[in-house]
Amino acid sequence: MLSAFYPDERAESVYEIDFEAWYRKGFRGLEFDVDNTLVPHGAPADARSVELFRKLRGIGFRTCLISNNRRTRVEPFAEALGTEFISMANKPFTGGYRRGCAVLGTDERHTLFIGDQLFTDVWGARKAGIYTILVNPINPKEEIQIVLKRKLEKKVLDRYERDRRG
Repeated sequence: MLSAFYPDERAESVYEIDFEAWYRKGFRGLEFDVDNTLVPHGAPADARSVELFRKLRGIGFRTCLISNNRRTRVEPFAEALGTEFISMANKPFTGGYRRGCAVLGTDERHTLFIGDQLFTDVWGARKAGIYTILVNPINPKEEIQIVLKRKLEKKVLDRYERDRRG
């Protein structure tokens, strides 16, 4: 039952993922969470995130931000990165992820989702049939409701690691 929340893969940081390898494997669309995945919660796009998205376009990827935040948060962030976006995505429901695929012109089998939360990012993307990469949150200072979710996530991730080791 807990396996519904397991990511397909884990990475320390979005900035350490070998995106060229994923492109060689046939993936063409990338969907990203914003807060604590690309930048600390509430921060604007920074030089590192802008450079990442420039690199991703150079590889040949199409990109889209999938966020539960309002348009006023996501749109300026997306403009700074030169990417598409879906705001108010209602993760973990699957509609935002699927709208992202439509915007990207990809299907679920050729799209990756990268995010920092199990119960929204990973669970929703997996339900939508999208391969997931869970990254560690950039900043441990988070809103209280996320801190509480992290305690539950830790239990699930401990089980995930035990199951992976066999």
